[in-house]
Amino acid sequence: MSIAIALSNLETSINTSLCAAFNMTETMSSPVSDFYRDRCILITGATGFMGKVLVEKLLRSCSGVKTIYLLLRPKEGQEPKQRLEELLKTKIFERVRQERPGCFSKLVPVAGDLTLSGLGISPTDQQLLVSSVSVVFHSAATVKFDEPLKRSVDMNVLGTRRLVELCHKMTHLEALIHVSTAYCNCDREQVDEVVYKPPVPPQKIIDTIEWMDEDLVGALTPHLIKGRPNTYTYTKALAETLLVEESGALPVAIVRPSIVTAAWKEPFPGWVDNFNGPTGLIVATSKGILRSMHCKSSSIADLIPVDVVINLVITVAWYTAAHRPNSLLVYNCSSGSTNTLTWGGVERLAIPLILRHPSHEIFFYPNGSFTNSRLWNHLSVLLYHHCPAYIIDTLAVLTGHKPQLVPLYRKLHRAIQCLEYFTTHEWAFSCNNVTMLLGKVSSEDKQEFNFDIRSLHWPTYLEDYILGIRQFLLKEELSSLPSARKSLKRIYMYTKFGHMLIMVFAWKTIFMRFRGARKLWYVFLSMVLKLYNLLPLPRMLAACS
Repeated sequence: MSIAIALSNLETSINTSLCAAFNMTETMSSPVSDFYRDRCILITGATGFMGKVLVEKLLRSCSGVKTIYLLLRPKEGQEPKQRLEELLKTKIFERVRQERPGCFSKLVPVAGDLTLSGLGISPTDQQLLVSSVSVVFHSAATVKFDEPLKRSVDMNVLGTRRLVELCHKMTHLEALIHVSTAYCNCDREQVDEVVYKPPVPPQKIIDTIEWMDEDLVGALTPHLIKGRPNTYTYTKALAETLLVEESGALPVAIVRPSIVTAAWKEPFPGWVDNFNGPTGLIVATSKGILRSMHCKSSSIADLIPVDVVINLVITVAWYTAAHRPNSLLVYNCSSGSTNTLTWGGVERLAIPLILRHPSHEIFFYPNGSFTNSRLWNHLSVLLYHHCPAYIIDTLAVLTGHKPQLVPLYRKLHRAIQCLEYFTTHEWAFSCNNVTMLLGKVSSEDKQEFNFDIRSLHWPTYLEDYILGIRQFLLKEELSSLPSARKSLKRIYMYTKFGHMLIMVFAWKTIFMRFRGARKLWYVFLSMVLKLYNLLPLPRMLAACS
């Protein structure tokens, strides 16, 4: 009898455990991930910085996805299939390769080009996309700030039109997510989550530059983009307006990231693969090349990690399809209003971290700084950039070597000039729709697709950022840090010795010619000797002797 009771109790216990496990599975289910099950997705810009993270995240966290079509154009003699193979060899896909073996079979390259009629897609591939795709992520764009206007319009504006035309033909489309930029409205200080009317309608700009040659368009560009610092922000604003005008009843949403930086957590903390934006500044500072930059230290540095942007993009697609908002929603993906960091804060946190985790090969001792004064910045650039560069390159030429620093500084100054507008201005981005979306997602999705920037700890993130640059971008293994630190100490001593020689030379050649200067020098030396005698160590040594 006791055995029967024991078996009955065991059966009850097993059933209870199974029910608990089942309920836990239900509780732990992810509505966002479940939405992508058995769906076909089209992505433009898959080889870009954000595009790579988007593809990797979908494969890893939305494993039920059926097919991900990647619009790839032939480039440098490589066909789309070869480009995909090269893409999958990169570091970012190592984690998903281990966690989801065989997932790469879901990726299908589609030959196409945003600058061609019909996106350059063959009739067969177009029919395949039209009949199967239900979610489209449009992240392709030319992000060069100094891109010629004609090229930028063709890629960012007309490319968006051509994609919208394809989306209108899709029979199962449930979400079209357009990745824009928070700075497409940088002509205003307060930027709400709405599409603002541009100074000139997109079609008028398209018609105007269509018949002009490159030189004429280049001459007119400053007048056409008046109020915005570059062609990138201008054409992204035009693309948003065009999307509103031509999307019709399509389920569309716009995500506007601010300054996209290295990954916070996924797929690896600090992962980055380009020198754009703050990444280039950190590299130049760590190499000792960047010594001064004009910047408003009190202005907000609206940095946003790339994985935060992608988690928001994926969640926005789910919300757009599942809730069908009555109007096109815009999501300002920024950190300034919820987790504020200033450019002065970036400098204060980053410089010690750069010295703690130095690069293995540097030109000068890292000691860059931001300055609010444009005049002081010009003087510092002249003294710390131009003078050393010309002196060292002159010596290089005289000894039969190729000059390197002057061309390097020319590139650096062009990059800084493009960024200076964003480090000397400040914007307030409202994030009401992002906050609303946070309230709509499940607790599981808040973990799996985290886009809540409030919990980010900037000192830890910037340390991961700097280590990520060192590891993923500069290809310097963390095991080389001890030798890099020793090298940094040597360069520090050489730098101080050089400063001392310069001071002695200046004093001997200029100041010591004057009698008053010599007296001042002797007074200074006597004060140093008196101070030395007052120190505990000399007195102890004297007593011991």
